Amino acid sequence: MLTVEQLSANYGPVRALDSVSLSVAPGEITAVLGANGAGKTTLLRTISGLVRPSGGRVTLAGRDLTGVSTEDLPGLGLAHVPEGRGVLAELTVEENLRLGALGARGRASTTELRRVYDLFPVLADRKNGLAHVLSGGERQMLVIGRALLSRPKVLLLDEPSLGLAPRIVAQIFELLRGLVLDGLAVVLVEQNARSALSIADHGVVLNLGQVVVRRDAAALVSDDGLRHAYLGF
Repeated sequence: MLTVEQLSANYGPVRALDSVSLSVAPGEITAVLGANGAGKTTLLRTISGLVRPSGGRVTLAGRDLTGVSTEDLPGLGLAHVPEGRGVLAELTVEENLRLGALGARGRASTTELRRVYDLFPVLADRKNGLAHVLSGGERQMLVIGRALLSRPKVLLLDEPSLGLAPRIVAQIFELLRGLVLDGLAVVLVEQNARSALSIADHGVVLNLGQVVVRRDAAALVSDDGLRHAYLGF
């Protein structure tokens, strides 16, 4: 569903990504792991066009995304949830959710909104309240729900567990595992390597903008040397 081939990107003279390759199939989660500064967030930002690549290419369901503007990507099936849980604070929860469909189709149906509320019942309870009163975990649910309303084929998630209580993290990760059963492909950037690998099918470890290793998640967990050197557990 998503293929990244020899992708490179620079910040001025600094090479932030250096010939990174990976692929994600429908119904799978690929975890992108590594220390701070390894290039994980840059990888997602380059896939979604927020950072222009200096080399390589990205294809989505066989379509080359080179030159496609970022605002057109939701309509092609790519959704990106950046780090930081950004919401429009003075809009209601439901107004924030409805924004998710704008780039892809223009309007969210009642059925689609109901599906998000079924996934995140707490949002249904707060749908008419302003987004700025939500907790961190509720905001994370809101931004994921907003992304799902664009009907993505591929979901890019950047640090969804950051700063959240373990109970909320477990809830969100369980949800992700359920979403891929419907054929969604997920690229998960996550500092909490242990939790990410517990739900991922595959893992890619980055260091200084380069791929150190690509393996099945179970194989990464069982490699003590790799875990201690790069994953911190």
